[in-house]
Amino acid sequence: MAAVTAALCLLAVPTAASAESPEGNLVGDHGYSARIQRTEYGIPHIRAADFGGLGYGYGYAFAQDNLCAMADQVLTLRGERSRYLGPTATSNDVLAHGPTNLAGDAYHQGLRQSGTVRRLLDRPAPLGPTEQVRRLVDGYVAGYNRYLRDTGVANLPDPTCRGKDWVGPITALDVWTGVYEFGQVEGVTAFRQDIATATPPAPTAGASGVGASGVGAPRAEALPSLPKMLADETGSNGWALGRDATRAHDAMLLANPHLPWTANARLYQVQLTVPGVLDVAGAGFYGSPVVELGHNRSLAWTHTADHSQHASVYRLSLVPGDPTSYLVDGKAVPMTRQTVPVTVRGADGKLSTVTSTLYASRYGPVLGTGWTATTAYAVRDANADNLRSVNEWLAMGTSQNLAQLQSAQHTYQGMPWMYTFAVDTSGTTYFTDSSRVPHLTDAQGGRCILRADPERADIVDGSTAACDWGSDPDAVEPGVFGPGSAPTLTRTDYLANSNNSPLYTNPAAPLTGYPGVYDSRSQLELRPQLGLQMIAGRLDGGDGLGAPGFTLPTLQAAMFGDRNYSGEFGRDAVVALCRADPALTARDGTTVDVRAACDALAGWDLRDGTDSHGAVLWAAFFSHLVEDLPSTWWQVPYDPAHPVTTPRGINGDDVKVRTALADAVQGLTARKVPLDASPGSLQRWAGIPLPGCGEEQGCFDVVAASPTSGHAGGVELSGGNLAQGTSFVMAAELTPGGPRTRTVLSYGESANPASPHYSDQTVLFSHRQWVTERFTEAEITADPQLRTTTLHG
Repeated sequence: MAAVTAALCLLAVPTAASAESPEGNLVGDHGYSARIQRTEYGIPHIRAADFGGLGYGYGYAFAQDNLCAMADQVLTLRGERSRYLGPTATSNDVLAHGPTNLAGDAYHQGLRQSGTVRRLLDRPAPLGPTEQVRRLVDGYVAGYNRYLRDTGVANLPDPTCRGKDWVGPITALDVWTGVYEFGQVEGVTAFRQDIATATPPAPTAGASGVGASGVGAPRAEALPSLPKMLADETGSNGWALGRDATRAHDAMLLANPHLPWTANARLYQVQLTVPGVLDVAGAGFYGSPVVELGHNRSLAWTHTADHSQHASVYRLSLVPGDPTSYLVDGKAVPMTRQTVPVTVRGADGKLSTVTSTLYASRYGPVLGTGWTATTAYAVRDANADNLRSVNEWLAMGTSQNLAQLQSAQHTYQGMPWMYTFAVDTSGTTYFTDSSRVPHLTDAQGGRCILRADPERADIVDGSTAACDWGSDPDAVEPGVFGPGSAPTLTRTDYLANSNNSPLYTNPAAPLTGYPGVYDSRSQLELRPQLGLQMIAGRLDGGDGLGAPGFTLPTLQAAMFGDRNYSGEFGRDAVVALCRADPALTARDGTTVDVRAACDALAGWDLRDGTDSHGAVLWAAFFSHLVEDLPSTWWQVPYDPAHPVTTPRGINGDDVKVRTALADAVQGLTARKVPLDASPGSLQRWAGIPLPGCGEEQGCFDVVAASPTSGHAGGVELSGGNLAQGTSFVMAAELTPGGPRTRTVLSYGESANPASPHYSDQTVLFSHRQWVTERFTEAEITADPQLRTTTLHG
């Protein structure tokens, strides 16, 4: 069938300002020009002669698909949710513990009032944005606004925000504020509710609790509970396969981020091309003008969220009688105060003003959690001065080999909270944690860290300057470790990570010697164990997928093999126990008949496909089992000498195992869920059955969703709409003839539930099918579904 190209030339006379520069000056379209080619599943390929035009095309294409999602995000970043949506609802920010509208508005209004983002924008590169990046962002804003201007708020295709009074043009400052917020989701952004609602206790005359030196001595159990960071609540798998691991002796990469499927956590698939300068394909977060994970002709890379520390919560010893002053080396330091007004819409529709006071210390914002007459806590974020991530990702996209990618990372040092995996056409693999990590040495940690926690921010003694962050000579700014301190590994076989520490990125060459704040855990969880065993099985051919060594088809097959590692090593023992004793006692003392459970588990295929009957029962059982700590039920306990294969097995005689099975059967029966239910019967997006399971079970393809998720589009979270897990999957092979890539975006390109691209790729994901990427101009123009839009501003 001949290619059908529908050319739409949108020639517009420049109108009044369509965007606002970071400095606040209104700017027009500046003669931007771009071409948008959309191939199957609505995937846009943007081509322009310069970076301003590239951003223009990208912003326009993204707005076509996701304007409502971006408008909602901008409402948050401007601190205006309470004005339009009321103060009590919860923000749609799923990446970092979305606060209530009022608290989020107070925080964001305070951030705008402080001028922090504008000051960072005023810095020259490499500390501030490069000229290419500034043009890209300005073009992105102009392109988004061009689509909104051409379409009109009243005619938007997405009913989520059609005709809403909170939808309007965006500014470059909005985009840059989004970049800033994204960088801090492992720190300050996660504490917005706590920061905005922090209130000092009333002063108490003669209050004490601080020693003569000014150093407090809290008991460990008195330290406050802090929210878990992003890496503990989401996840990703990343594989870099080198020439010694592939059958053709080239390089391959697997990208498999696990993120929420709604709001600002969504990824957008795109190709960006400036001929002779940039040609990169992959995915980027909503509102970002760059590709965050992807490939060009000779290089491919991905990221996984790390467990390194990216912020420190400093414990402040307060001045007796003054809860808004604290002691550092015995000297009193007053907190600063910032008064922030927020416009609020009442239930009657009338507007009023609510004023909040934000407190800050020399370390950063003060938290409400744990603020007493003697103690307070403040958070210092390693990304508090960082807009450089966009510089870094654009430079990575233009890099032609691993040396250039590494140079880009060393130059900008803007990676916020992620590991990097990369391969190039030499067949070499590269891993690093180049993220921004507080410069707290192991020596400092022994005397300064009051509580270390890989799932949360460390709590650090703030009563002495000896516990301040230090610096490295190769760091572009003080306070963080430089590239020379980061865990880094280069090999020609493979590197892999599933949100575990760097230690076993390749078990044949354990990474050691890096500072403990990067992540000092040694024990692997079940998902990273499974990932490493999947690679080992492919390298020796023991996985049943043919001759040893990866090919693109076997990489795809491994990704979507739906293996359940805990089921593989434990199912038979559980079946044996319920065959031997079909009446088990639940936690509440009820006797439960588990005979039907035996049959359901015995018939389970040990996978988590949409039709894997019995997998739901195993998930319920295992979730109950892992709740009971300490874990006494392993058949083979953890052995540091065998990190990839221990712990394993389930001891069917352990009372916790028996109770967990009874609880699972009891719970599913009460919910009227059949004991042989399959994942696809309960996990759905827009009604489409989903495979996958929770990572605690040792599942590589992590998916969690409700039966009704996806019914409200990609923005709103109400009514059981939340789903998360595998989002964008990319299997790329760098061949001498160019890249061969297969992808699937599990929720499609659009957050608009009325769009044909809202769930078209969900159908592919449900059936374990892939999109063959069109990367070259010839491949793109050969698509019979090709649609072309030419933009001139």
